[in-house]
Amino acid sequence: MKEQNKLLLFTGSYASAAESGVQVFEFDGEAGGTLKLIDSVQGLTNPTFVNVDAAALRLYAIGEKPNGEGGKEGEVVTFAIDSKSGKLSELNRIASMPASGNRQTTTCHISRDLNDKYVVVCSYHGGSVGLITLNEDKVADQLTDVVVHSGHGQHPERQDRPHPHSAIFSPDGQYLFVSDLGLDLIRSYRINSDMGKLEVHGDTALHPGAGPRHFTFHPDGKSAYVINEVDSTITSFTYDSATGTLHTVDTVSTLPEDFNEENTCAEIATSLDGRYLYASNRGADNIAVFAVDNATAKLTLIEYVSTRGGHPRHFTLTPDGAYLIVANRDANNLVVFSIEAATGRLVFTGNTAEVSKPVCVKPVIFPV
Repeated sequence: MKEQNKLLLFTGSYASAAESGVQVFEFDGEAGGTLKLIDSVQGLTNPTFVNVDAAALRLYAIGEKPNGEGGKEGEVVTFAIDSKSGKLSELNRIASMPASGNRQTTTCHISRDLNDKYVVVCSYHGGSVGLITLNEDKVADQLTDVVVHSGHGQHPERQDRPHPHSAIFSPDGQYLFVSDLGLDLIRSYRINSDMGKLEVHGDTALHPGAGPRHFTFHPDGKSAYVINEVDSTITSFTYDSATGTLHTVDTVSTLPEDFNEENTCAEIATSLDGRYLYASNRGADNIAVFAVDNATAKLTLIEYVSTRGGHPRHFTLTPDGAYLIVANRDANNLVVFSIEAATGRLVFTGNTAEVSKPVCVKPVIFPV
C-alpha cells in the first residue's frame, strides 16, 4: 500500500497574547489547493516567524515580552506537534535576546541548523544575532552567544543603524548568511560548536541603499539571491561552497517600469527545479516571477501577478513545487496559486483562508 502524506501549513502573525498568533492548516493539493484550519495557539505576542522540524515534531516560534524596565525583548517558544491531529502543545519558552533599560531586542526571524543543534534568531531593532542550543529533546533551552552589528547605511531613516533581518544556512550547513538591511551587507558566520559561539567568516557588500532582507540558495547550491527591501531589487550571486564566499553577478528591479508609488520588498524563493525565482512586492502588491539562468545566475522577468491582497509580507512554495501560498498581512488572508511547471507562471486557484495579520507561512509534510 502506498504511504500517504499530509501537508500541514504553519503560520505566524502579528498578534497580542490574547489573540491566536500561530495557526495550523491542513493543505490539500489533490483538491486544488484548499486550506482547512485545524489548530491555533494563543499566549504569544507577535509570533511573526516560525521554524518547523518535522522529524522531531517540533515548532519553534519567536515572540516578544516586556523586560520590566520599559523595554522589549525576544523569546523563543518550543511546541510539540501531533502529526496526526496537527495540534500544538507548548513545551517551554526562553528569553532569546535579553534587553536592558528601554532597549528593544525583539526578533524578526528564526532558522535552524542542518544538524538540529541550534536555532538562530535575528533582532532587527537590536542590531544583533543570537545563537540558541537545542537539547536532546529538540527544545530550545539556552542562549549561548549574541553578536552585535555596528555601523549604518546610506538611507537616513531606514539605514541609520544595523538591522539583521534573516539568517540562512548554506546547503552544506557550514556557513550562516545574515542579511543586514541597515548595513547593506550579507555577513557570513561559522558556528564554533566547542565554544557555542558565532564566528565571523566574511562580508559581502551590496550596493548603497539596497537594504538586503531575505536570502535564498539555488537548489543546486551554486548560486544565491537576496531581495533588497529598501530599493526593491534582487541581487544574484554565484557561490563558492569550498570557501563559503559569494560573488556578485547582477542586480535587477522587482517592479514594473511604470510603477512609481512607494514599495518595499519582502520574500524571495526559488522553484523546486531551480528554473524560476519568485519575489514579493509590498506596495505594488504582487509576486514578480523570473526565469533563472542556471549557468550565470542572471534573472529574466516573466510576469507580475497580483497577490489579491495588501502587503504580501511572506509566501512559500509547497514541497512538491506545485503551489505558492501568499500571506497578505493587510488583507488578513492566505491566497493559494498553482504553479505551471512548464512556464513557472502563477494561476490563482480560487482558494483563500482568513488569518489575522499573517507574516510567515511554513509548509511541512508529515506521514499519515
